Amino acid sequence: MLFDKPLVPARLISRYKRFLFDAELESGEIITGSCPNTGSMQGLTTPGSRIWLSEHDSPTRKYRHVFEMIEADGTIVGVNTAMPNRVAAEAITLRQVADLGDYTTVRREQKYGRNSRIDLLLTDPLRPTTYVEVKNVHFMRTPALAEFPDTVTVRGAKHLEELGDMAEAGHRAVMLYVIQRHDCDRFRICSDLDRVYANAFDRALARGVEAYALKCQISPREIIPAGLIPIDEPGIAALCKSVEKTAES
Repeated sequence: MLFDKPLVPARLISRYKRFLFDAELESGEIITGSCPNTGSMQGLTTPGSRIWLSEHDSPTRKYRHVFEMIEADGTIVGVNTAMPNRVAAEAITLRQVADLGDYTTVRREQKYGRNSRIDLLLTDPLRPTTYVEVKNVHFMRTPALAEFPDTVTVRGAKHLEELGDMAEAGHRAVMLYVIQRHDCDRFRICSDLDRVYANAFDRALARGVEAYALKCQISPREIIPAGLIPIDEPGIAALCKSVEKTAES
């Protein structure tokens, strides 16, 4: 996925009120921009970090600059939560996600479930309708291990339940985690930060939901889907086994 034009480099001053950030452009100008990520962004808000911004000239926009990427842990990390859906669609077209690229039609933001919208709906005359939910991932505490979520997400757990409903109704349901960084070769559900979500993930798998983790190559020019990486043992199951081992020792 190519950006329309190269991103603008800057230095982060602060990210605040979830939706806003201040930064210093290379010219020395101090600007306020929009942050398209309402999550905690743990590890990705350090003042003085090198960041990249998209620039928009529309007169209807309140802020001209949008926070897209940040340099952290020696790599570039994407923070815009609107990007994963586009990257996921591209990865599916490139046949990087199981056999999802074999479907004839891909539609976005279709209504389904309990007053929700599925990110990608795949249809084909010879295959079951497939519901694909996409989540943005950029959290890393252990080198090479991407984790989700980085904070409690009630909405995320709801999406897993709805995918499970689709699977039990005879459809195909897929949870796709798009990792907006290239320095991870494994993915894990973050049980210690949101046990409810981890439990919902385990339940979704038991109901027939498929789960995949896709990493990306990131630069100020483009975001490229770079193939699937392994998912560590599901959330609560892994947590319980860890507790059992500790008790035995």
